[in-house]
Amino acid sequence: MPRPDIRLIAVDMDGTLLLPDGRLPDALWPLLERLHARGIAFAPASGRQLATLQGMFAEVDAELDFIAENGAHVVRGDLEVSSDTMDPEFVAALVDRLRALNARGMRLGVVLCGKRSAHIDDTDPVFVSEVEKYYRELRIVDDLHDVDDQILKIAIYDFAGGEQNVAPQLSDLRATHQVIVSGLHWVDVMNQGVDKGVALRRLQEALGVTPAQTAAFGDYLNDLQMLEAADHSYAMADAHPDVAAVARFRAPSNAEAGVVTVIEELIS
Repeated sequence: MPRPDIRLIAVDMDGTLLLPDGRLPDALWPLLERLHARGIAFAPASGRQLATLQGMFAEVDAELDFIAENGAHVVRGDLEVSSDTMDPEFVAALVDRLRALNARGMRLGVVLCGKRSAHIDDTDPVFVSEVEKYYRELRIVDDLHDVDDQILKIAIYDFAGGEQNVAPQLSDLRATHQVIVSGLHWVDVMNQGVDKGVALRRLQEALGVTPAQTAAFGDYLNDLQMLEAADHSYAMADAHPDVAAVARFRAPSNAEAGVVTVIEELIS
């Protein structure tokens, strides 16, 4: 069977590329050098902010592509491919709505994900610890209404679990915005037409790459559209059932460094 002509590889981070302890696999670094030598673009794709992703790959000499904020911010090297910022009035109204849900007994932490920084006004240690995992540039403010930044995404941390709790409360927003369950506790709200799949297609266009030349790896609901944009789509072994149903192939789990294993097979 001929080797596929892979020119672009997009990879989710948590539950996909990262090991269970949050580290990148040691075998990834020499693999990235080989990909660069062969002219194959590598794009980490995550709900994390751009600064966090860039910091995680700071030791890589090769130019990388980044799909950050679940697709709201796409960068190739130092060039911004696309960004989708939210209407300030909508942001303010959603902040008030989430505060009302908190007043009714839900326990939600809110992150305004801006181009310059992420912003929170909740200092609960558990919440801050979770936010710091994903947002390297983080500012704690007195009031989210006072934030002066271009907001790409509103990330909501539901202490009880996002898919069953806060996501249904925001279902009416799907008529005008993206409401994506991005993790066990996280729900992201973004502009309509913003997701990892749209971001990957924009990157494909910028690179002159087709879906047939693209591989993508994911494990959770925010990866669905990205997998649909790649002919070589892989769900991790322990992926969400909806993700496994969409992907064409399966990869070993992140605990087994499955992404690295499959990429080695694709290019060998």
